[in-house]
Amino acid sequence: MSVIRNATITDAAAILQIYEYYVVHTAITFEYTLPSLEEFRERMIQTMKKYPYLVIIEDGQIQGYAYAGPFVAREAYNWSCEMTIYMDRNARKQGLGRMLYEALEQALQRMGILNLYACIGYPEQDDEYLTTNSADFHAHLGYRRVGTFYNCGYKFQRWYHMIWVEKVIGIHEKEQIPVVPYPDLMNV
Repeated sequence: MSVIRNATITDAAAILQIYEYYVVHTAITFEYTLPSLEEFRERMIQTMKKYPYLVIIEDGQIQGYAYAGPFVAREAYNWSCEMTIYMDRNARKQGLGRMLYEALEQALQRMGILNLYACIGYPEQDDEYLTTNSADFHAHLGYRRVGTFYNCGYKFQRWYHMIWVEKVIGIHEKEQIPVVPYPDLMNV
């Protein structure tokens, strides 16, 4: 039985352990160096001030995490956010990522978010560090490609493209109601 819940700072070590694989062994993230636990906790705290940060648990173990963050740090972009998801490398292709991402989308919709974006590393052709799996995952969930930046990420002595994908989850009104920060929804 899978459980999706809000992440807590005490989850940081387990979440960082999942992320470590991607930093060290893949070009899925363009980070070269694993952040310290303290830095990672601070990133989580900053995200959780406004956005959901969720984990999926199976058999008592965190199997993945997903969160949203600002698309661009300007008020006019408040109704848009950037999505992030990482699954334990042994928990992929089991439907857990889809469950987690859909829960994140629902939380964002309750906040009043309308546009979801994801920035994805994209190879010229699949290799041992990066495949099109993330792009395929997002396409399967209804995201469409809206931009490509060619040869903009360099990792493992290789150049990779970056694509942006988008999914609209709300109605754009002439008089749009303000976005409600996620922590405020928790107190309702």
